Amino acid sequence: MENVDDGKESSNSVNKVEDSNSVLICGLPDDISLMCLARVPRKYHPVLKCVSKRWRDLICNEEWCTYRRKHKLEETWIYALCRDKLNETFCYVLDPTASLRYWKLVDGIPPQTSKRKGMGFEALGNKLFLLGGCSWSIDCTDEVYSYDACSNCWVQATSMSTARCFFACEVLDEKLYAIGGLASNPTYSHSWDTFDPLTNCWRSQRDIAIFSDVEDSVVLGGKIYVRFSRYPVTPHVFAIVYEPSSDTWQYADADMVSGWTGPAVVVDDTLYVLDQTLGTRLMMWHKEKRQWILVGKLSPLLTRPPCQLVAVGRSIFIVGKMLSTVVVDVGNLGNEVLMSSSIPGLLSDFTVISCKCLSI
Repeated sequence: MENVDDGKESSNSVNKVEDSNSVLICGLPDDISLMCLARVPRKYHPVLKCVSKRWRDLICNEEWCTYRRKHKLEETWIYALCRDKLNETFCYVLDPTASLRYWKLVDGIPPQTSKRKGMGFEALGNKLFLLGGCSWSIDCTDEVYSYDACSNCWVQATSMSTARCFFACEVLDEKLYAIGGLASNPTYSHSWDTFDPLTNCWRSQRDIAIFSDVEDSVVLGGKIYVRFSRYPVTPHVFAIVYEPSSDTWQYADADMVSGWTGPAVVVDDTLYVLDQTLGTRLMMWHKEKRQWILVGKLSPLLTRPPCQLVAVGRSIFIVGKMLSTVVVDVGNLGNEVLMSSSIPGLLSDFTVISCKCLSI
């Protein structure tokens, strides 16, 4: 009889432990616990996931991101896709609000993508996407991989409708767009694919205005702008703009395109471009005056071209070789030589392919 009683006591103890683990914080309703935990800074989320399985499941759940977004608790980090001299691909992350700012390696990038060139790199929701690409051993691919920033995990996602590389990649209205570029079938270079995360499906469409020679792209005023450069005899630079309400492409303003000579970023619905042809100059497109205005020059001692741009709030991050980073606050302009802060780069000789922001 003692053995039976001991078994019952052991079973009851396990049930008590399971009951205690069923709540987030002992003695508090889950909604109050969520309110408390969601206010913990993002840099401590990996620590929270180590407390219990319930906490880990919560932080990796969409409910966590939705709550932080709804209550304006989101924190934006910057992700940079880089390539070294051996053509190996790496991903690094930066917390722009940390007291000690430095770039940290994101582990586990899919080995299938490590040697690919011409990949798309974009952020949608709490995920990063690596799309398409090609290498010396394989033609264009339609493969897509996603990185969940909450769970810190890479997985293979739904493949694109079209295998492509060196294409434009943007997010608009919570949908992911893959536009133009090189395709295994040349006719598909005049196409674009749209991914809807709600249906987990891609949709392919064609338009003769789209070409393969993609230089850059940006979302401005609720529209996608894609810049092309063709070289039949002399360089011919032009851009097209996507109007989502009519699902059509049109040619963009030639005056705007004339000054779009480098990486671009949008802050407060204003387009900024980094001109790296004669030194390093930050330019701004003035919509009312319909002209490009010099915002200021950057010290050649700080910038290490070629650079990529990304914005967090009203701060533009200019990320160059070796991830050397200069931060310019466009809300505090007025000097011909821009006032800026800098973030030290790495010792490795990385070239930055693309930078994206992701908020949790």
